[in-house]
Amino acid sequence: GLVRLGKAWRCNMKLTENFRLDEFKCNDGSVVPEEYMDNVILLADQLQKIREHFDKPIVVISGYRSPDYNKKIGGVKRSTHMKAMAADIVISGVDSVEVWKVVKQMIADGVIHKGGVGLYETFVHYDVRGFNARWYGTGMKKYKNT
Repeated sequence: GLVRLGKAWRCNMKLTENFRLDEFKCNDGSVVPEEYMDNVILLADQLQKIREHFDKPIVVISGYRSPDYNKKIGGVKRSTHMKAMAADIVISGVDSVEVWKVVKQMIADGVIHKGGVGLYETFVHYDVRGFNARWYGTGMKKYKNT
């Protein structure tokens, strides 16, 4: 009984003003492992700053990924998602190119943590790896120098 209650409380745990831990669980249902809690807290803190910039909710479409799930969907072998350091995000009413530009600028301005920023047609990948990396999904490379 108590263990169940504990897990339920943990899933509902607020990481920031607007992000709860369960928003980062794997799409296969697995929860963020204890050893990656510091990573997901850092990530949520950065996403909170992005949310405040846009003043709109952020939907995490992919957060933590279990190694099995990452393999199943064809994720890269050393994906930052597997360490709960990454989120693929969507902001309703904001084009992914705009989100991508703002995230890059916030990193450049030192507002949020350096990391990977991937531009895709329908979402933006952001991670807190600690150094900058940039890449482009299918058809998005045309925005590289913008």
